[in-house]
Amino acid sequence: MQKTINTETFRTALAEHGLTQKQLANALGVSSQAVTNWLKGKDFPRPATLLKLAATLRLTFEQLVQADDPGKPVVAFRKKGNAKTTDIHISKAQGIGRLLKPLVPYLPEMQALRTLITSPSIDYHKLQVAVSQTRDRLGIGEKAELEYKYLINEFNDSGAILVPVMWGTKQRHENALHIRLPQEDVTFIFLNLDTRIEDFKFWMAHELAHVYTPDLAGTEKGEDFADAFAGALLFPKACAEAAYRDALNANGIDSAILNVLQQHSYEYLISLNTVYQQVKQYAKANNLPPIMIEEKKIHQARNSNQGKLITEILFDPAPPAPDHYIAASERIFQSDFFQALRRMIHEEDTCSSYLQQILDLSVHDARALYEELRH
Repeated sequence: MQKTINTETFRTALAEHGLTQKQLANALGVSSQAVTNWLKGKDFPRPATLLKLAATLRLTFEQLVQADDPGKPVVAFRKKGNAKTTDIHISKAQGIGRLLKPLVPYLPEMQALRTLITSPSIDYHKLQVAVSQTRDRLGIGEKAELEYKYLINEFNDSGAILVPVMWGTKQRHENALHIRLPQEDVTFIFLNLDTRIEDFKFWMAHELAHVYTPDLAGTEKGEDFADAFAGALLFPKACAEAAYRDALNANGIDSAILNVLQQHSYEYLISLNTVYQQVKQYAKANNLPPIMIEEKKIHQARNSNQGKLITEILFDPAPPAPDHYIAASERIFQSDFFQALRRMIHEEDTCSSYLQQILDLSVHDARALYEELRH
């Protein structure tokens, strides 16, 4: 097993001793970059330096060093707004991943052949090739609206299990959670249905990018690629080109440009910001003059005009009863998650607290869902 520095213990000890990374580096006789590389797992201290590091921070070897677990769940988040991901969020998500391992044998057999993007790139032209091939695979043209139903089969064919959840619209760190179990070769994707349609589509496209690039899951490069892929898949070059021409005809008038971009966002049921960013990137990649509108006006307009929540579209009334929720998960999202849970409950006498933990439910909601699955 590869050894790495236990970053959580390291940072706690550093704070307790009132040291900065630079001060620690000076005390150890190494560069600040060396300390940064240890924390990122890119490098590991030499034995003499490791001994000095443990003595300086007054930690034992067992406290300071951790061995990488090849079965450790790999997690990624689709965060809300400017939410910050902490070690607590990561630890909680990895805990859910470990709890999901016993469920895997109850899932149907996964596809052995899967679609992968072998050389992911955020270069505009390379990205457009990947997007064009993906749209061809989905059976939709370059100017067709990408409905989220087209994406669902791709998840099923790529060893990913969709888990629709209702986590509310506020007071939560993430709106989507991606948990990959590397040893089991299964990915669980938790999608919050209490989300606006335009954001939901972006997150599904974002998650599909993660499924296509499993080796990048949980990395900054993976997040950058997933964001770039999602925007381009929802509003590819042909769409961006048409929107760019329409915006140029607005003669530099902010309200007219904004109206043009909004019309395209309405037509494709996507975020105004997605349209703007794709038009902006199209112009840059083709050495064309940018459209003349301040980005802050895009965000102001977007925040004042949002689509319906997925729960409002699917359920009336909302929130749905457990049987309606399970039915929608299975029929609309083609998820095998609840069938697997049902089999596990019957065969292993699993209790409702298990549902509470893996789905992050209240005690009441977990119990109601458990009773539905138990019968």
